[in-house]
Amino acid sequence: MRVSTADQNLDLQRDALHAAGCQRIYEDICGGGANERPGLAHALDAVRADDALVVWKLDRIGRSLNHVVGLVSDLQSRGAGLKVLTGGIDTTSSTGRLVFGIFATLAEFERDLINERTMAGLAAARARGRIGGRPRLMTRAKLRTAITMMADQGNVAGDIADQLGISLSTLYAYVNGKGEPKPRASKLLAR
Repeated sequence: MRVSTADQNLDLQRDALHAAGCQRIYEDICGGGANERPGLAHALDAVRADDALVVWKLDRIGRSLNHVVGLVSDLQSRGAGLKVLTGGIDTTSSTGRLVFGIFATLAEFERDLINERTMAGLAAARARGRIGGRPRLMTRAKLRTAITMMADQGNVAGDIADQLGISLSTLYAYVNGKGEPKPRASKLLAR
């Protein structure tokens, strides 16, 4: 079971799951897009071969169709299925697997379309001279300062990164602990 806020009531879902004969019921109170879903995690841990994970509606279990397809694939690899009470989906039956297979194919098609549109948009932007991605925080001036400061063993790398307004990982991507430039730094200095 899942509801988005503590103000919402789980009774309708609980009653439907009890009526369906569910032996264990898990619940989450969080938005559908939440990554942390302890109730779902416990339910998935409890699922064994020949079990079925039962949900009231399909949108109660997944963030997206792709997420649900991944969950069902995981369940099927463990010999378990998914039953959706209000949607007529039951991957423990051949008809249910067919219906869900169609959903999975549509989800893959949607992913492919999004990827094609993204690639076309990036190509069009490049043709106009625009380069995508985040702007680089490391500049030539910052890099020269970083090299000098890192060469002084009395300086702390975290303090240097803070002073330059970059992350520690960005600092170490360009300069090693001795203040020597890495290959990425050489490219920036050569510009």
